[in-house]
Amino acid sequence: NIFKNGMNRKSLKEQSIVLLVDTWQTSWGLLKITIPVLVITRILEQFGLVSFFSVVLEPVMGIMGLPGSLGLVWATAMLTSLYGGIAVFAVLAPSLDLTVAQITVLCSAMLIAHALPIELSVSKKAGASLIPIGMLRLLGAVAYGIILQRLSLFFGFWQEKATVYFKAADTRQTSVEWALDQLQNIALIVLIIFCILIVMRVLRAIGLLTLLEKILSPVLPVFGMGNNAAPITVVGMVMGLGYGGAMIIRETARGKMGREELFYSMAMMGLCHGLVEDTLLMVAIGGRITGVFWGRILFSLLVVYCIVQCGRILSGRRIRTEN
Repeated sequence: NIFKNGMNRKSLKEQSIVLLVDTWQTSWGLLKITIPVLVITRILEQFGLVSFFSVVLEPVMGIMGLPGSLGLVWATAMLTSLYGGIAVFAVLAPSLDLTVAQITVLCSAMLIAHALPIELSVSKKAGASLIPIGMLRLLGAVAYGIILQRLSLFFGFWQEKATVYFKAADTRQTSVEWALDQLQNIALIVLIIFCILIVMRVLRAIGLLTLLEKILSPVLPVFGMGNNAAPITVVGMVMGLGYGGAMIIRETARGKMGREELFYSMAMMGLCHGLVEDTLLMVAIGGRITGVFWGRILFSLLVVYCIVQCGRILSGRRIRTEN
């Protein structure tokens, strides 16, 4: 018993060290993105350029029921990462009177279209055409945002004022005061990362991630994916585009996936990936899980199903024309 208890304590200590190392590595990657983004956002605020970008981005954000200034949040997430978007959100959101629905819509749009330079390059390496996948993600994000906003208004849910835990920045603050406030916001983001890493380990330990993969695997063949693509696509959906894309690249090199099957797989992963970690991140800043998780899965499945059916109709017409 003494030996067993010693081993357990050692194992717990090792796991704690691994967790802290993972948190530091993730946070360091975050800081390299977040700090420049925060400084640029501060400069834009000081020179009144946030209002300028709000006007430019207002038409797109307006049709999703969002203030134009939140367009800067989404644009940053698209060009950098979700963490970059959260950094701008931490600066702008406290001064806005946002509802839970608006934050959920913003989070959903960010989940569908973020880190596009990196993730579209993964799609391209996997063999999917760059422009169609990019347009699918952008238009899909706006379309889902509109649907979510209209449904929340029609049925009257998520209309309560949202609670934003980030500290508001004041343009009249000195640079030192502003920096101290942002350090508090960064500390909160790091705490969120730490909690998410713990939750991810628990979910893996109890087998929930494996269960989610088993639930989705039998469904995906209906969406134009065969036995080779379906399991890989599920991994990408659950764990992230990096995981799924790498596996797709490997299978494509082996010649085990057709061109259409490859496109459908990358389309599905593009619209719906990082179901666990990314979703937890968005829930942590105020998004509702019904919208950022279940709704996103349903929307992605419906969109890809429509694409598959259109592809089959066009293919049938082409065959008849050739005959």
